[in-house]
Amino acid sequence: MTADTIISVSTISDLRIAVEAWRGCGETIALVPTMGGLHAGHLALVEAARRLCRRTVVSIFVNPTQFGAGEDFESYPRDMARDREMLANLGVDLIYAPSAAEMYPGGVATEVRVSKLGEGLCAVQRPHHFPGVATVVAKLLGQCRPHVALFGEKDYQQLLVIRRLARDLDLDVEIHGVPTVRESDGLAMSSRNAGLSANGRAVAGRLNHLLGDVARRIAAGDAVAEALARGRDALIDLGFEAVDYLELRDAETLALLDEATRPARLLAAVHIDGCRLIDNITLVSGGDMY
Repeated sequence: MTADTIISVSTISDLRIAVEAWRGCGETIALVPTMGGLHAGHLALVEAARRLCRRTVVSIFVNPTQFGAGEDFESYPRDMARDREMLANLGVDLIYAPSAAEMYPGGVATEVRVSKLGEGLCAVQRPHHFPGVATVVAKLLGQCRPHVALFGEKDYQQLLVIRRLARDLDLDVEIHGVPTVRESDGLAMSSRNAGLSANGRAVAGRLNHLLGDVARRIAAGDAVAEALARGRDALIDLGFEAVDYLELRDAETLALLDEATRPARLLAAVHIDGCRLIDNITLVSGGDMY
């Protein structure tokens, strides 16, 4: 398959014609929602989708409702030709690339909110973000009706929000999380990494290592509050401009933890070169990490 021959649709009606034909043949369908600017992390989602289902749909839509004033909606990477070529090389069956008018005809009158999981962490600095994400994902799932939808664990809070959304709205879809794909120095792959300067990129590559250091201190018996405070100071010393959070949370509920006695996630959000980067690692009962 080539970028010229891969099927691409931009309307809900054309999407439904394709997926209903597949369903009529008894074929399973996986959806990989993206905002484009594809990188190896997205491709890992596609590869997992192709292993799980007979057909794979990738949506490309830079969703305006999850961006706030002053954020990077206008500058968010957009390169449909490059994205098409990457997806064609992986044998994706269909690209769904709707316009904002197709997704939100007449504007946004209905909004989906997921309480508790959609609060705290990224929601503190970006209160608009998870309602925007939950609403557009609910729409994409309703439009495509996939058997499986895949999301990366880098956006861990988002993954839990979407799992709860699917459960609470009785959506007949499996939400499948895929482990974070990293650069050679450990930096979690993100479309926003393209906005980093050479110096900023070098600093950003230390984030995951710092998370590992904090996790090891906790595993060695350091008090969680002390390890987190030292970690926040270390991030600033490394050159990050600001730290939105560095917190230990329950892996299922995202409740704050003051000790690592059950499965947990160590999550961070930092700023460098005007880019906001997030990452997380897993701790299991007893403070061990992986």
